[in-house]
Amino acid sequence: MPLVPVALTDADADADARADLRAFLAAADLTLAGLDSPSPRLRLWVDRDATGTVVGSTGYELSADGEHALIRSVAVAPTARTRGAGSRLARHALADAAAHGAHHAWLFSRRSGPFWQTLGFTPADRDALAAALPDTHQVQLFRATGQLAREVAWSRPLDDLRPPTP
Repeated sequence: MPLVPVALTDADADADARADLRAFLAAADLTLAGLDSPSPRLRLWVDRDATGTVVGSTGYELSADGEHALIRSVAVAPTARTRGAGSRLARHALADAAAHGAHHAWLFSRRSGPFWQTLGFTPADRDALAAALPDTHQVQLFRATGQLAREVAWSRPLDDLRPPTP
């Protein structure tokens, strides 16, 4: 099934999809920041199996200037792992962010560094990430809770994914 965008800016639209995404991200131990106070810069998708069950998610949040994207909410259900779903989901978010003008992608991950390295990410300075994306929900949450100091940051340029200019 194709990835389905989750509408976050309309309180009435996609209420079931938001609830499904919230439950899936909570089970995956990923942040729910921004799901209750959406931003048009936050884009999220769910991947569903043939029965309609969420088996994956992906997304990103753009910086205010649109130059940077914070990749987030990339998760795959245990039953759907080891088949390339995580790479497909991550690539979707990266390509969409590049298509929407981002030149650089960032993310936080304490557990999945080797996975992200296969997609071109390298270790980054978490304070540089926070400086590039200060208004994103996740950075604001991590600063407010003191979690930022414990996070591991990763980054990659997106120039190879940007559509060619005519």
